[in-house]
Amino acid sequence: MRLVWAAAAALAPAACDAAMPPPEDVPRLAVDTDWPTIPQGAPFGEASGVDVDPSGNVWVLHRAGRKWEEPFPSAPIDEPTVFKFAPDGRLLAQWGAGQFIMPHGISIDPEGKVWITDVAREQVMRFSPEGALELTLGERGVSAQDAAHFGRPADVAFLPGRVLVADGYVNTRVAEFSPQGTFIRDWGAFKVAHAVAVDEAHIYVADREHARIAVHDHDGKELASWAARAGNHTYGLKPLGGGRLLAVEGRDGADRKSAIIRVYAADGTIEASYDIGLPGKDASLGHDLALGPDGHAYLADVAGGRVVRFKLPGGGVK
Repeated sequence: MRLVWAAAAALAPAACDAAMPPPEDVPRLAVDTDWPTIPQGAPFGEASGVDVDPSGNVWVLHRAGRKWEEPFPSAPIDEPTVFKFAPDGRLLAQWGAGQFIMPHGISIDPEGKVWITDVAREQVMRFSPEGALELTLGERGVSAQDAAHFGRPADVAFLPGRVLVADGYVNTRVAEFSPQGTFIRDWGAFKVAHAVAVDEAHIYVADREHARIAVHDHDGKELASWAARAGNHTYGLKPLGGGRLLAVEGRDGADRKSAIIRVYAADGTIEASYDIGLPGKDASLGHDLALGPDGHAYLADVAGGRVVRFKLPGGGVK
């Protein structure tokens, strides 16, 4: 059943500040509380990225206790920042110690290679599943918008023969490369291209600070712009099939942190919305999403220091 939202606004005297609207009241979505299994004593926090590999294993990128604070430090994080979980939540592998400064996004390509963005290093890196560095794009610590540099790259997606980089916090574009790292082109005009995802016909960009989802064809031509409800900020998205989209909003229009899940129909209307955040002010910041072949969905929650597994009511994942 499609939910229809009614916006309400209160008029106030011009001399008075408008009261902050209440947080959105939508159904809370249950998560699997015993998933995953984090080793006792392992530093785990600021989970910023999640993806699922072709075998159904779940990869989580986190900052091992490091907080997002600017200016960024120069020293890499000492602890492992990449965790690989089996679908049942068992930890299968961990690596990445001493490699990342402010890791941001993790994406698994169709061959099972692990692509990671680091906004402090200003680089996009490809690793083997075992953690061997195979390819580095960008110049370490140097920000620019050209074929050889990034401006805080955020996320990666894949089309045949193309690697799409949402670039990012400083730059305004999607940059495309070959799987071997050769620059192809760039396009778009975004204000924090925070996430990029693809389906059989479209490229979706979470244009975060423009409070919208930009829908493009595979040539990069913009087809539609889906405004987020009430000026909310979309942080992560994943296609559900048939032009439908799953998205998470990490901040609302009043700049409060949150984790609101949206299901978008192919025409950009909202089919359903759910709250998957931790109770409490600024307790959660929904940051990234992944979908598993078994119908489970996964959320990386930066402020909550967690990754959670859930299912959409009615089997929304196709």
